[in-house]
Amino acid sequence: MRHGKTLNHLGRTAAHRNSMLSNMASSLIMYKRVSTTVAKAKALRKFVEPLLTKAKSDTTHARRMVFATLQNKESLKELFGDVAAKIANRPGGYTRIIKLSENRLGDNAELCIIELVDYNETLLEAKNAGEAKTTTRRSRGRKKSATAGEGGSSAEVVSEPTAAAPVVATAAPEDTPTTTVKEDETRDEAKAKDEEAAS
Repeated sequence: MRHGKTLNHLGRTAAHRNSMLSNMASSLIMYKRVSTTVAKAKALRKFVEPLLTKAKSDTTHARRMVFATLQNKESLKELFGDVAAKIANRPGGYTRIIKLSENRLGDNAELCIIELVDYNETLLEAKNAGEAKTTTRRSRGRKKSATAGEGGSSAEVVSEPTAAAPVVATAAPEDTPTTTVKEDETRDEAKAKDEEAAS
């Protein structure tokens, strides 16, 4: 049984595990997505997300704390520059794990892609398109008015009748007379007969 075992050792010593996760975190920051196994991706997510949160405050102390973990100047520069600007408004959940359909050939391990959420352009475009066409649902019942008094009893708000808009009289268009055309005559001949009959 694995009661209370929150840490996945990944079959490695602590030093090897920390070194591997540090390298994977640097690769994730530099290339924005990494293909790996599901177990490593879940361990990497718990490892890298606190670093991304620290990168939101660009202070010397935060840079030193992140560098102590990553040990890579290029990824540190990328993290505090481009990545921190993209994730500034996101309150956590910076990574996404997408499982792949096929397992690894040698040991049948589940494979996945772990990526930074704000860098997947296709999903961002789909989200923006979904936000563009927002629909509102109509309520079926009456709207409740604000509660009146301390007792919390609701009182209905009666609106005063508003004056009707002034009606402007406009003349209807005149009806145009119709002409009946018989089989052996043209339209002009039928029109001429109707004019003679009207006069």
